[in-house]
Amino acid sequence: MGLRLHAAILIDGVEDHRRWRSKSMESEKTRLDRLIGGSMTDRYSQWFREALDELPDCFLITDPSIPGHPIVFASRGFLGLTGYAEAEVLGRNGRMFQGPETDRRSVSEIREAIRGERTVQVELLNYRKDGRAYRVWFHLCPVFGREDGRVVHFVAVQVPISGKGRGAGWEIGRGRRCSGGEERYGSCRRELFLEMIGELGGDRVFLGSDDKGLGSEESCEASVEDKEKASVSVNNILSALIRYSELTGRRVSGKKCSDSVGIVPLGSSLTISLGRIKQSFVLTDPHLHDMPIVYVSEAFLSLTGYSRNEVLGRNCRFLSGPGTDVGTLCEIRENIRTEQASSVRILNYRKDGSSFWNLLHISPVRNARGKIAFYVGVQTDESAKTDAQGLSPEMRQLGTVGAVKVAVRSLSAGVGPSKSS
Repeated sequence: MGLRLHAAILIDGVEDHRRWRSKSMESEKTRLDRLIGGSMTDRYSQWFREALDELPDCFLITDPSIPGHPIVFASRGFLGLTGYAEAEVLGRNGRMFQGPETDRRSVSEIREAIRGERTVQVELLNYRKDGRAYRVWFHLCPVFGREDGRVVHFVAVQVPISGKGRGAGWEIGRGRRCSGGEERYGSCRRELFLEMIGELGGDRVFLGSDDKGLGSEESCEASVEDKEKASVSVNNILSALIRYSELTGRRVSGKKCSDSVGIVPLGSSLTISLGRIKQSFVLTDPHLHDMPIVYVSEAFLSLTGYSRNEVLGRNCRFLSGPGTDVGTLCEIRENIRTEQASSVRILNYRKDGSSFWNLLHISPVRNARGKIAFYVGVQTDESAKTDAQGLSPEMRQLGTVGAVKVAVRSLSAGVGPSKSS
C-alpha cells in the first residue's frame, strides 16, 4: 500500500509539473505576443500601418529589445514575395528565411552590423515558404529613439536581384535551375531537404563546412538599379516612421541623436543578450547624475506595473513610498558608495499604489577591464519565495547577477559608459 501511495504521489507531482509548465509556456507566449503587438503601436500613431501598407516595398521591421529579436512588422510586398502569411512571420527571427545555400559571410556581416548598430548592404540568398530560393540586395538600417538614442527597431529592405549577373534563375523546388542547367535537386533530395527543415522547427540555417554557403560561388550581382531602389525604399520607410512617431511624441530618427542629456544608450547587442534573462532586474549607470536606470527587464515591468518609458532614466527610489524604511535606503546608498554587493528587504510600491516586500539584491557589474560599468538590482516579491523548481530567491538572484555580468563582460568592448573604460 505504501508503494502504491508513493507512486500515486509521484504521478500527481509529475502531472502538476506538466500543468505548471504548460501554463508557464502559455503565459510566456501571451507576454511575448503583447510585446510584439505593442512594439509598433506604442511608438507610432494609429495610422502608421495604413501608411506602411501603401508602400510597395518588400521589407521587415524587427525589435532588438524583445527577446529573440523578432519581426514586428512585415510589408505586403514581403509577404507576397515569400508566400508567408503575416501570422507565420510576426514573432519569428529573420533567420527563418535562410536555407542550405545562404552565404555564411553575408549572415556574419548582418550580425556584426546589428551588434554595431550600423547600416549594412549585402547580397543574400533567402528562401520562400515553398522552399524556392531567391537572391536579394539586402539593406538593413537601425532606427533610433530621439529621447535616449537607443535602437528601437531595425528596418530590413529586400530588393529581388534583377538577374543581370551570373547565377540568375535560382530556384529550389522540383529541381533547381543552375547557371549550367544541370538538375542538382531531384525529388529524393527535395524530400530529404524538407525532412531536415521539419526537424529543425523551421529556423533554417544550413551551412557548409567552410566559410562559404554551398552556392556562394554562383552568386548573382546586384545592379546599380537594385541598390538605388533599396536606398530609396529605406528612405521612404524611415520618413513614414519619423512622421508617425512625431504624432505620439516618441520621435525616432535614422541617426543616433539623443534629445536627453548625458544618457549613454546601451548597444543593441547587449540589449538582446539581457533580454534573454527572465528575472526581474534593472541596470543603473553610476557614472551619470542620480544613477539612472539604463535597462529594465520585462519581468520588472510585470512586477511593478510600469511601462519601459516610465522607468528608463529614473533613479530606483521612485519605487519607494510612505512605508519605506529610510534606514534601508541609507544602507543601500552606503554599499554603493563602497562598491559592495548587498541584499536587503525593502517595502516598495507598484504603479497602482499597492505595496510589496522586495527582497532586493544589488551588485556592481564590471567590464572586461575590471572597471564598474553598471550596478544591477534584482527584485523578488517576498510572497513568492521559491519558484516551481524549488530555487530560493538568493539562488535566483545570484544566477541573474551572473548572467548580467557575463553579458556585460563579453560585450564591454562596445558598450557601457565611456568613463568606465
